[in-house]
Amino acid sequence: MKRRGIHRLISLVVIMAGILLNCREVNAQNDVQFTQYWAVPTYYNPGATGEIDFVRIRGGMRMQWLGIENAPKSFMGAADMPVKIGKKRIGVGVNLGQESLGLFSNMLLNAQLSYKIKFLKGVLSVGVQGGYYDSKFKGSEVYVPEGDDYHQPVDEAIPTQDVGGHAFDLSAGLWYTHKYFSIGVSGLHLLQPTVRFDSEGAQTSEVSQYETVLTRAMYFTANGNIGIKNTLFELQPSLMVKTDFNNFSAEAMMRATYKKFLTFGVGYRYRDAISAMIGGEFKNIFIGYSYDYPMSAISRVSSGSHELVIGYKVKLDFSGQNKNKHRSIRLM
Repeated sequence: MKRRGIHRLISLVVIMAGILLNCREVNAQNDVQFTQYWAVPTYYNPGATGEIDFVRIRGGMRMQWLGIENAPKSFMGAADMPVKIGKKRIGVGVNLGQESLGLFSNMLLNAQLSYKIKFLKGVLSVGVQGGYYDSKFKGSEVYVPEGDDYHQPVDEAIPTQDVGGHAFDLSAGLWYTHKYFSIGVSGLHLLQPTVRFDSEGAQTSEVSQYETVLTRAMYFTANGNIGIKNTLFELQPSLMVKTDFNNFSAEAMMRATYKKFLTFGVGYRYRDAISAMIGGEFKNIFIGYSYDYPMSAISRVSSGSHELVIGYKVKLDFSGQNKNKHRSIRLM
């Protein structure tokens, strides 16, 4: 049965990756990009909320492309838990993502809900999330050097004062958990909200001509847990593929966990970077660190990216009534 589950995971990974590989091969970054995406599943898929019998809290910080001025700096926080209503089990959660990128500063706050049913000896979860998206641009810090061939000293397409705006966001996802693997597919920013900028501190209620769009995106994730016979090690492969149907990115990581305490792994992000990570869990406290080395021309000016994820979990007592218990396939 274990071998059959692994074969199903491999088949699904190959099928989904083949579909998404048809998209144009250009990287995009609308959401905070985490190398340890497997450690923060609810950030990318609301269906992953409440998958284990714990209150799970995670926070992450990423410093991308060190050495480049105004390079992306990201933070995220997430919390989720299962709730039983009668014989039904649902998941609830919240998450927050914040990123500064050049003169842009973006923040997205979400509330999440998922409904779970037994399916093929596992649990299928259907999740939705509603969010508040806020974007700001520091137009007062725009500098156009003299002799620039692409912009005039005064360019109407570039704000010259600080502007900002906000919009409602909606996302949904499916998440399936089996004893030996999990897979998920999600659609984020389904309404593709448009943020129209207003001048900060302006006395007029008129909307300016500036705007930005939070692009609709699709994510596919797969995680496995393979015990190595007669050893204290487990192998934990993971994959994430993401696209907005114009842009494409894929990354994979292979981790090994020793005594369910120490984990280490290596990964690859398509045409972007190679990565290494190390982490550990002790008394429900998780700490993971990863380093990305760029494989593109960015390596000429950047020493790479650093990422830290910290988490804590608290056991919930369902008095033995929860029949859907299953081992987590990640380091939790």
